[in-house]
Amino acid sequence: MKPALLTGKHYITGDVACAEGALAAGCRFFGGYPITPATEIAEHMAERLPGVGGLFIQMEDEIAAMASVLGASWAGKKSMTATSGPGFSLMMENIGLGVSTETPCVVVNVQRGGPSTGLPTQVAQGDMMQARWGSHGHYAIIALSPSSPQELFYQTIRAFNLSEKYRTPVLIMTDEVIGHMSERVEIPEAGKIEVFSRNKPRGRRDRFRLFSPVENGVAPMPAAGDGYRIHVTGLTHDERGYPDLTVDAQANMVGRIVGKIQNHLDDIIQTESYRMQDAEIVLISYGVSGRTALAAVDMARSQGIKAGLLRLLTVWPFPEAMIRSLAGRVKGFVTVEINLGQIHLEVERCAAGRTPAFLVGHAGGTLISPQRVVERIKEAF
Repeated sequence: MKPALLTGKHYITGDVACAEGALAAGCRFFGGYPITPATEIAEHMAERLPGVGGLFIQMEDEIAAMASVLGASWAGKKSMTATSGPGFSLMMENIGLGVSTETPCVVVNVQRGGPSTGLPTQVAQGDMMQARWGSHGHYAIIALSPSSPQELFYQTIRAFNLSEKYRTPVLIMTDEVIGHMSERVEIPEAGKIEVFSRNKPRGRRDRFRLFSPVENGVAPMPAAGDGYRIHVTGLTHDERGYPDLTVDAQANMVGRIVGKIQNHLDDIIQTESYRMQDAEIVLISYGVSGRTALAAVDMARSQGIKAGLLRLLTVWPFPEAMIRSLAGRVKGFVTVEINLGQIHLEVERCAAGRTPAFLVGHAGGTLISPQRVVERIKEAF
């Protein structure tokens, strides 16, 4: 078999970097369906997985693709899929199934303009609220948003680590520009990459509880065929995995699903600060728009405006404690995103009227220019 890692320096697209990050994390199953602008991830995985002992399968649609990913995970394999726009919508029911059954896996959304078929080849960030609430019911989700191909490589590894650690689907909310741009990506030796292995059960099989929290609020997870009694259902279930349609069982199950995320925010949430030490105007952004915001900070500083950037590497769970701590201490927030204000709603909520918050955004199709951000700062302040 070929080596799992293409180590060294490469000039590759974000989509390819994502695929290589998945392989580095130990992904050995990809179930997908082609869709622009995520198809290159599937193509690269189809080429690389057989050489490292993995399996690629193209399903009949995105509903089946997501189902195959869940099944592969319960068979003991680290698994993933990649999609965009309409495909992400089709996956939502089975993403909810993955949340309910606490199934580790990674779903990559290379965002494009919508709704419907929309702008298949053009950039947008309009799926951010869908990432949080796209499946029905109340639950918690982890969603990461890288701003470069290099970061997409590492964030894909982190997505797998978080999914295995907390037994949950993890979303990577990238976008068409990051997915298709080519930049230098350095892939280190395998020994320098931290990879989280699934917590497997130990001890007597007849006393095992499939959803009984042990470590970090998370139960160990066997693979089908390990000899444990496994009953996996999307119905509300007890700690053995069997249906229990009582109010108490619902409270316990949803409490566990939400609690294992909310009780570990310090471990899950990552942000990056730039020129924030004396910032009076705080730009909040993520993904490709984070690059715009970074340039806008320097442009604003050159014009005497004390701007800084808080870039969200983790978008969900939202870093609301950080925003609340800044509210009242700075003159204002400016959210930069390629939609009409999805994450901006969260910024406004956390600012709670103590600090004015403004949006620089549009419905998609092109990047936001740094000049437009600086102009908005001047208009607002």
